[in-house]
Amino acid sequence: MQRTTTGASTGALELPTSYLHAFSEEPGYLNFASYGPPSRDVVARSTQLLATAAAGAVGANELLHGDDVRARQAFARLSGFPLERVTLVPHTSGGLFQLAFGICGGSVLVSAGEFPANLYPWLRGRDIGRAAVQFMAGPGEPVTPDVVEAALTPGTVAVTVSAVDFRTGFRADLQGIRNVIGPDRLLIVDGIQAFGVVDLDWSPADALVVGAQKWLRGGWGAGAMAFSQAGLERIRPVLSGWTGVAEPMNFDGVVHEPRADALRFSISSLSPFAVGAFASALDLVGSVTVRAIEAKVAAGVDLLIDRLDTAGVKVVSAREPTRRAGIVAAQIPEGRAAQAHAALAAAGLSTTLHGNDRIRLSVHATTAAGPLSAAAKVLGQFS
Repeated sequence: MQRTTTGASTGALELPTSYLHAFSEEPGYLNFASYGPPSRDVVARSTQLLATAAAGAVGANELLHGDDVRARQAFARLSGFPLERVTLVPHTSGGLFQLAFGICGGSVLVSAGEFPANLYPWLRGRDIGRAAVQFMAGPGEPVTPDVVEAALTPGTVAVTVSAVDFRTGFRADLQGIRNVIGPDRLLIVDGIQAFGVVDLDWSPADALVVGAQKWLRGGWGAGAMAFSQAGLERIRPVLSGWTGVAEPMNFDGVVHEPRADALRFSISSLSPFAVGAFASALDLVGSVTVRAIEAKVAAGVDLLIDRLDTAGVKVVSAREPTRRAGIVAAQIPEGRAAQAHAALAAAGLSTTLHGNDRIRLSVHATTAAGPLSAAAKVLGQFS
């Protein structure tokens, strides 16, 4: 499976100023792992579609849903999956629920430290008799191929993992995990903390789920799901609706068979405003390439870690570029994290408070050096 790129050659991996000027978030925004402020193109497209809906002119319905295919095509290009194995979802959680309810029998292996969106669907599936849930690792513990291999049992039918851990920013070795679980088990990947900002090979995944609102900076209400051929064949479309069947517009009172492609997982029409925003966000990423965005993010993370080290702040996330993404976790001693978080906010710096001893900072391609140094200086006062 080959990913394709659009736009100019990455060359020295420099982002054009047009990309950097496409966004308008405040300089101190260091919270992209929570949500990424959308670009002007995203805002303009959703506004345009909302105006189209308000006007209600002839043909408005077709215009409103015209971005459905554009979003799927853009996601297919960036992910490397063929278009017929890509569908849209309202959010990552919705896609994961469909996967959890579509796998029956055996057990699914999941980290106890996963973000809840990749935990509760499997628990709810277990509760109604789908697949059992088997835990590995814990909060903050990296899900490595060795950890997965040690937890496998003969009854394990699937493994689910986040491509990038929300808490530590640890980047999973998807190919390594695929190698240890073999071809007969399914690999389910929550890609929301990585897609669009880490140039990963997604082909080891049997199902990949992504939401628009974080690193893709496409706002809430849309996302995508892609399948390997095995995933499409073995995961049943249990949570599927009228738009997921053959001839959905033929209202003949007959129960129609599920579609043969990934659209079999469609439940209903999605918000055209959210889908249009998602398509615009994907197109913007594709125009400059994920590799170029990743290189800029990596440089920012390097600088942030250096400044935190200088300030005496303990970094508890991965330092090696191949094991990290855009998330940096800083440990604050003596239960002072809430105070540190408040001080950051007072300085105009947006971050995430995790528990009583950790601050999560997240860097995007548009992040300037000044706020990174400022954040390190503030946190140094609490270390």
